[in-house]
Amino acid sequence: MAGIYLHIPFCASFCTYCGFYSEVCPRQGTHTRYIEALGGEIALRRDYFKGQGVVKTLYFGGGTPSLLSPDEFRTIRDMLAASFDLGAVEEFTVEVNPEDVATCSGLLPALKEAGVNRISMGVQSFCDRHLRWMNRRHCAATAIEAFKKLREADFDNISIDLIFGFAGLEDKQWLDTLKRATGLAPEHISAYQMSIDPESTLAEQAAQGKYAEPDDEICAHQYAMLQEELEKAGYEQYEVSNFCRPGRHSRHNSAYWDRTAYLGLGPAAHSFDGNDLRQWNPSSLEEYCSALEAGNLPKGGEEHLTPDDIYNERIMLGLRTSRGVEKSLITDQGILEKAGERFRIPRDKFFICDSIIEDYLR
Repeated sequence: MAGIYLHIPFCASFCTYCGFYSEVCPRQGTHTRYIEALGGEIALRRDYFKGQGVVKTLYFGGGTPSLLSPDEFRTIRDMLAASFDLGAVEEFTVEVNPEDVATCSGLLPALKEAGVNRISMGVQSFCDRHLRWMNRRHCAATAIEAFKKLREADFDNISIDLIFGFAGLEDKQWLDTLKRATGLAPEHISAYQMSIDPESTLAEQAAQGKYAEPDDEICAHQYAMLQEELEKAGYEQYEVSNFCRPGRHSRHNSAYWDRTAYLGLGPAAHSFDGNDLRQWNPSSLEEYCSALEAGNLPKGGEEHLTPDDIYNERIMLGLRTSRGVEKSLITDQGILEKAGERFRIPRDKFFICDSIIEDYLR
């Protein structure tokens, strides 16, 4: 199998913690130049998967894909279908902002028409004070309204994102967010510890002494609360940051951890040939569009992996999952536990997985 990731590099505003590449472009229907350039890249990359399998997953991320107009969604979907055989696609995910779902009446029908069957919605918190500090466009009530609209539109595979481990988050607030999240009963929940991305507003605040990360003990406690509450609500933890109802794991993201081939389209997007070559596009909309307007692929960068690099990736990616890695890759079991013919990190040690993984790298 193979997957396609497509980056929509537009946001109405920037979140405090985010360092992903995007440009402020608040209005729908104003992305013509980018979409034309994207069409050029799609056409030039049409042979990327020759001999590597069929496309099974599509993922539109960002940025904020829900800023696209319904017509723009249709255009991009048609461009992909003209260059790639999408007949075997099992999962088509689009990231959305709750505010866009709640206010754009044509958005959800357009997603349905395009074949989207999975939604990933960035909720982050159900505490309005924290949402304002994060510079999110929605409030808790809007997130709940958006979720209900997704259900009314017959989306039966919804993932929501949450964030923990930031200064000012108290146990009571985190528990309330977890209770509200599980009360909505999404099929999937991703929860990430906030980190200081060097390209984010939060990094500037930290450098100025206006923000300090909480202690590891606090973050570990909040992570344990996350695991406990989601397990009680019937979710399975299949990766360090990801939980799902049985059978509702993210097929696209799971392919990343399995080192499956994927193609990244758009500025800052990364690609992997499934073996030893990783490539990425430049993190510049102007550079990206200019190259494709001249008929050339944008020049980003590439990395040829050595045998040791490949081994380390298999260890690093595999041990982040509940499946773990093949026993043949491990010479000293150490803290790892057996799971059939594999070794994995015990669930109660997932919070410190990075330090555990380091012991097994070459």
